[in-house]
Amino acid sequence: MSKSVKQPHAQLYNAKTSSLSMSRIISIDLLRGLVILIMMVDHVRERFFMHTRVGDPIDETVSPELYFTRYLTHLCAPIFIFLAGLSAWLYAHPASGSYRSPANFLFKRGLVLILIEVVLYYLLWVDTIATTIWLQVLWAIGVSMIGLSLMCRLNYWIIGFVGFLIVFGHNALTPIEFAPDEFGYTIWSILHDQNNIGEVGGLTIRASYPVLPWFGVILLGYFAGPLFAHTVSSITRRKALIIMGLTSLLVLLVLRGFNLYGETSPWSVQATTVGTVMSFLNFTKYPPSLDYLLVTLGVGFFLLAWFDTFRDQNAALKVLEVYGSVPMFAYIVHLYALLAAYWVLYLFFGATHGDRFGLSSVGQIWIGAALLALILYFPSKAFANYKHREKHNRAWLSYF
Repeated sequence: MSKSVKQPHAQLYNAKTSSLSMSRIISIDLLRGLVILIMMVDHVRERFFMHTRVGDPIDETVSPELYFTRYLTHLCAPIFIFLAGLSAWLYAHPASGSYRSPANFLFKRGLVLILIEVVLYYLLWVDTIATTIWLQVLWAIGVSMIGLSLMCRLNYWIIGFVGFLIVFGHNALTPIEFAPDEFGYTIWSILHDQNNIGEVGGLTIRASYPVLPWFGVILLGYFAGPLFAHTVSSITRRKALIIMGLTSLLVLLVLRGFNLYGETSPWSVQATTVGTVMSFLNFTKYPPSLDYLLVTLGVGFFLLAWFDTFRDQNAALKVLEVYGSVPMFAYIVHLYALLAAYWVLYLFFGATHGDRFGLSSVGQIWIGAALLALILYFPSKAFANYKHREKHNRAWLSYF
């Protein structure tokens, strides 16, 4: 009788644990999927709106609609890299409870991402920047993963401390500079300054994403991993995420409000309210300033808490989950789809802005991104189904 009474409770507990685990995975996939869709907006802008440059920080003379379109896409890199660290912790601490070191997986994945970066971007932009290899977001993620593969062997609290130290302290390093002929120039360009770092085969290599701040972000993502342990309830996790989001934005308001620290470009009151808001929010991305990371990760924490509340999925959430479950596939395919679309449109309409084909309004950027997301949904869904079906038989699928 005792056994018959306890068994339903055990089944109920297992069901709750399974549901929680599934909820955790879905909430992360939903946020990744949202990031992929926002990234599509930015890459449509980069491919079809190059006749209007936005700069870094964003040029405040551009139209508000272009400014805030670009600003929204600031969310992508910080959230994606934070989730990479979070996912590394989940990999190391599976629901089974048996720890497995993520070091080898992170190291190999980091190398693969760097290789994809070098080949991917050169082939994408060979028509316009054939003399330069740009090391961008995949490079930053790859190097950060390699760094985490070494750091993950250390004490958990040391990882968190180093992550906080880098994210909050790297702006203090801004005055440090090296001339191209000085020792330390190349390594400092890789870590903190956006510069050319060398040449190979007649091609200039440029570090567009200085990696030190991003390494801090991936460490913080790993440090936040225990929030998603199966022993942590959804309510506790959501409360923690909301507190993290509020704290990030409050610290931002103080630091930015008084121009104290965290951003090299101070804000000022402009002739219009919109102009003042644009000045206040205008943060440096290359490398990401502390203020940039506070606002983007702060919003990211709120989004992750919100997605964690969903139990029943509608059509929109299913779209996000599909894209979030195969982010690398969606990332690579959408960039080459944009390249193909550009040349087809150029063939039919010719150069519309200077020597390039371009869209005429910010609204058309959003329409183009929506069409791109719709077209790529079905191949992404098919690949997601294939990945989930074959992931135990084909190790290469783990990289997508």
